[in-house]
Amino acid sequence: MLVKITSRAWSLSILALLHEGAPGRQAPLLAETGAGRTAFALSLAHLKALGLLERNPGHGHPLRPEFRLTPKGVAIATVAARIRAIVPGQQESALLRRAWSVPVLAVGHRPRYFSEMKGALMPITDRALSQSLQQLRAHQWIERDIDTSQHPPRPLYQTVNTGAAISHAIALAPAAP
Repeated sequence: MLVKITSRAWSLSILALLHEGAPGRQAPLLAETGAGRTAFALSLAHLKALGLLERNPGHGHPLRPEFRLTPKGVAIATVAARIRAIVPGQQESALLRRAWSVPVLAVGHRPRYFSEMKGALMPITDRALSQSLQQLRAHQWIERDIDTSQHPPRPLYQTVNTGAAISHAIALAPAAP
């Protein structure tokens, strides 16, 4: 589900804003996210298709509907709000809008080989995983170590710093000590 949600750039932001009490109308959400109209509309439609948002019956104008979280959306929006609280900056938030960043962080809570990460994120391609790991390493959200006990030596990846905090917020990892 995390892969599906993050396949649209603004989905996590929309969920987090609705969880934080932002009005469920398109104009305030659009202004709050800073997204372009087309990308925002696609993200909104995507969340509706996933069953995380629904039109609020009896509210809004037919051309300017109001949306609310479904019960399924409430649970996921809670996680999105935790992630948003960890990453308040614009530059770092842009990294979260990339399709595979959040799913890679979710599975990187313990040291994993590239092939293990790829298996855990089944539809991901080698190129997409490699690029995500490079970008996350550049922001120091993922650390790369070399396992010299293997022959040949193999790299291991694990979340660190902000990446570890996001991984814990997603709740796929055990709680931080």
